[in-house]
Amino acid sequence: MDRPRIGVQVQPQHASYDSMRRAWAELDQLGADIVFTWDHFFPLHGDPDGKHFESLALQAAMAEVTERAQIGALVMCNSYRNPNYLADALRTVDHISGGRLIVGLGSGWFERDYDEYGYEFGTAGSRLRALKRDLPVFKERLSRLNPAPAGPMPLLIGGSGEKVTLRIVAEHADMWHGFGDLDRYNAKSEVLAGHCAAVDRDPGSIIRVWAVPAGEHEAAEALHAAGVGVLTTSVDGGKDGRYDLGPVRELLQWRDGS
Repeated sequence: MDRPRIGVQVQPQHASYDSMRRAWAELDQLGADIVFTWDHFFPLHGDPDGKHFESLALQAAMAEVTERAQIGALVMCNSYRNPNYLADALRTVDHISGGRLIVGLGSGWFERDYDEYGYEFGTAGSRLRALKRDLPVFKERLSRLNPAPAGPMPLLIGGSGEKVTLRIVAEHADMWHGFGDLDRYNAKSEVLAGHCAAVDRDPGSIIRVWAVPAGEHEAAEALHAAGVGVLTTSVDGGKDGRYDLGPVRELLQWRDGS
């Protein structure tokens, strides 16, 4: 069996841009397969008013700083940008990266982002309906842009809601990201297979991307054996604004069998 790919989310909080930049470059050199950011306007933990940076601008910077790894957000919030604009902006980032961009999208959930930046929070259902509405618009605009994307720009959908989110994954996604232990992965994967059958799609055509704590190599091995192709972990700026990549190095060594 092929070894899994490793994605690392460098959280854009509680750290300087220079510190983030160094972490991206080092991860690229260490052999991380994907370097992710996220898409929020405020920290998700720690000091709620601590340092934080915007996702789309960061992805353009990541495209310049890295050379080999794929890049993207885990994941961008559909609510924050017009889908036509987002397609154009991400196509531009894809060219900056030389075709290495992954388009991560989700329906959104962090209420403070919505309230302080003037977006309507609505309900989980209304945000999912908006995602379902906007994905065809995004894809149609992407198909009309000149120049076309430099790379495949695979679409990664984040979320595991069984009735709506996984149906959207079955209909649109090239990659699917979720969280939890092996039992949760297997249960959600079975639900996804049912949605794929309903839309006449091979569930094996969707790359499984699943979060695992960096030190839990047995859990990583089990998830990979169950069909996960990309394992993700996350690093925070920490109290001193520095990213500790030690656990990531260990995960990469595990991946490489060393």
